Amino acid sequence: MNKRILAIALPSIITNVTVPLLGLIDITIAGHLGRTEYIGAIAVGAMMFNLIYWNFGFLRMGTAGMTAQAYGGGDSRMAAMVLLRAVMLAAAVAATILVLQVPLQWLLLHVVGPSPQVTEIARTYFYICVWGAPAILIDMAIKGWFLGMQDSRTPMFMAIGINIVNIITSLAAVYLFDMGFVGIPVGTVVAEYAGLVYGAAVIYRRHSRLLFGISWGKLFVASEIRRFFSVNADIFLRSVCLMVVNLFFVSVGARSGDITLAVNALIMQLFTLFSYFMDGFAFSGEALVGRYVGAHDKLMLRSCVSHIFGWGIGVAVAFTIIYMLGAEYIFGFITDDKAVIAEALHYHWWCVAIPLAGMAGFVWDGVYIGLTATRQMLLTILLSCLVFFSLYYATPEAWGNDRLWLAFVAYLAMRGLSQTVIYYCRLYPAINSWR
Repeated sequence: MNKRILAIALPSIITNVTVPLLGLIDITIAGHLGRTEYIGAIAVGAMMFNLIYWNFGFLRMGTAGMTAQAYGGGDSRMAAMVLLRAVMLAAAVAATILVLQVPLQWLLLHVVGPSPQVTEIARTYFYICVWGAPAILIDMAIKGWFLGMQDSRTPMFMAIGINIVNIITSLAAVYLFDMGFVGIPVGTVVAEYAGLVYGAAVIYRRHSRLLFGISWGKLFVASEIRRFFSVNADIFLRSVCLMVVNLFFVSVGARSGDITLAVNALIMQLFTLFSYFMDGFAFSGEALVGRYVGAHDKLMLRSCVSHIFGWGIGVAVAFTIIYMLGAEYIFGFITDDKAVIAEALHYHWWCVAIPLAGMAGFVWDGVYIGLTATRQMLLTILLSCLVFFSLYYATPEAWGNDRLWLAFVAYLAMRGLSQTVIYYCRLYPAINSWR
C-alpha cells in the first residue's frame, strides 16, 4: 500500500512545486526589462488569474474522484465519458471567460487595486494571458483524469514541460523577436498550449480506443449528468468558501500596515510549502480511495485511509520540527528585511501550529473526493468558515495580528475535526455495509 501511495504522491508533490515556477519565470524576465512596474504588473496579473482559476479546481478534483471510481469498477466507458464531460465543461467555462474578459479585468483590477502605472501594464498582461484559459482549464480536467487513472507521472511531465517551454518561448519573444514586455505573456500562453498538446497526445497514444469506442448518445444520460454536475457544484462552492477566507485574510493584513502584510505573506509561504507536500498525499487519497470505492473493496479502502494518515502525520511532525527550529533561517532565506523577520518571529508559534492543525483537513479532502462525498465536504468547509469568522470577531481587537492567526489555525483544525466526525459517523458505516 505504501508503494501505491508514494507512486502517486511523489510525482504530485513535484508537480505542485513546479507550478509556481511559471509565475517566477515571468517575474524574473520582467525584472530584467528595466521598469519596476513590470514586476508589479506580473504579480497583479498572476493574482487576477488565481482569483479566476481558483474557483474551477473542481475540473481536476471532481474528474479525479469520478474517474478513479470508474477505474476501480473496471468501467472504461464511464472513465472515458467523465473525461469528455469534463473537457466540454472546461471549454464552456473558458469560452465564458473569453466573452466576459472586459468586465472581468475591470472587476479584478478594482479588487486588487494597483497603481495607475501598474494597472495599464497589468491590463495588457491580462488581455494576452486570458487566451490561455482554454488550455489551462482543459489541462485541469486532463490532469484530474490521469490521476483518476492512477497516473500522476503524466501530469508531472506536463508541468515540467510547460515550464521549460515557457522559459524558451518567453526569452525568444522578449529578446529574439524584440517584443519587450508583451513577449512574457505571449510565451506563457504558448507554453500552456504546449502542455495541452502533450496531454492530449498522451491520451491519444494510450487511450484512443477507449475514447473512440464510446457511444456519444450515452454521453448525456440524465442521471449521470446530474451526478457529474452535483459533484462539481459542491466542489465549486467549497472553492468559493476557501477563496473568501483567503481574501479576507489578505485584506485584514493589508489594513494592519505594510509590516503586518509582509509578515503574514511570509508565514503564508510556510503554509504553502507544507500544503505542496500534503496535497501530494491528498491526491493519493483521491486516486486510491476512488479506485477502491469503484471496486467495492472496503478492506483496501480502510487500509488506504490509515496508511495515508500515517504519511500525513509523519509529514506534519517533520514540518512542525523544521518550523520550530528553523523558522528564522527560512524567513532569512525568503527576505533580508530585518524588520519583517523580527516581527515574523513574534508569530513563530503560529508557524509551528499550522502543520498539525492542518494535516487532517488535507488528507480528508483527498479521501472525500475519492468517495465523491462532496456534499459532506462542502458542509465541513461551511462550518470551518463559520468558526473562522466567529472566532475572529469574538476575540478582542487588542490581540492584533494574533487574532487573525488564531482564527486561521482554528479554521484549519475545524476542517479536519468536522471531516473526521462525519467520516466515522456517516461514511464509515456505509462503507462497512458493502458486500
